[in-house]
Amino acid sequence: MAERKPQWPEVGDLVIATIETITTYGAYAKLDEYDKQGLLHVSEISSSWIRNIRDFVREGQKAVLKVIRVDLEKGHIDLSLRRVTKRARIEKIRQWKQDRKAEALLRGVAEKIGLPTEEVYEKAGALVEEKYGLYDGFEKVAKEGAEVLTEIGVPENLAKAFAEVAEERIRVKMVKVKGTLEIRCMTPNGVKIIKDSFLNAKKTEKPKDADVWFHVIAAPKYSVEVSAENYKRAEEVLQKVSQSVVENTVKAGGQGTFRREK
Repeated sequence: MAERKPQWPEVGDLVIATIETITTYGAYAKLDEYDKQGLLHVSEISSSWIRNIRDFVREGQKAVLKVIRVDLEKGHIDLSLRRVTKRARIEKIRQWKQDRKAEALLRGVAEKIGLPTEEVYEKAGALVEEKYGLYDGFEKVAKEGAEVLTEIGVPENLAKAFAEVAEERIRVKMVKVKGTLEIRCMTPNGVKIIKDSFLNAKKTEKPKDADVWFHVIAAPKYSVEVSAENYKRAEEVLQKVSQSVVENTVKAGGQGTFRREK
């Protein structure tokens, strides 16, 4: 949250700034995260020759700038645009957007339980931020429930409010992987064995962080699909569930194979 930031940035920090005034020698920019103003000298705008500063920056523009000097006595901050790499700029913007979302979510929790935002942060937000990062904590509780917060010491009523706000406002992104099972069982109760193999595999694995579906393609072929928050976890569940189906069928006297679809 902005209230917890130091009053001044440090040399080397990347900051989000709004270009306010352009002059012949550079531009003045407001540091959005600190409510301070800094100077972006023309020599720090670009490594190439500059004919018109407005070809590079303009009034009202948001920019990621690097702090290169801080003079606390004079209250001066010098900034650079040319020293910010494309990769650093993208990461800073991503983090800044996440921080703003986290603040909005925390305010939502405060409104839900009728407490000041700072009190909610002191009682719960600080614990979440230290353990997971504030926004990542909201995402985690959206995926796994309030228990992930009570386990780190967040009061139950606050953990519940966090979970409710996360469920309402965060759309959890999932990835999907799938494969094909070919299952045969020629015993008299073969149909039941195959059905039980699927049910037992899903029941035994019980992945809390993934969803599993089985679909009939055309016997003896069946499709298995898994959705999870990342490909590593999805692949892990897919392999475990499919292996379980095959093993259960083979143990009962049938045959089974699994093929991962690209």
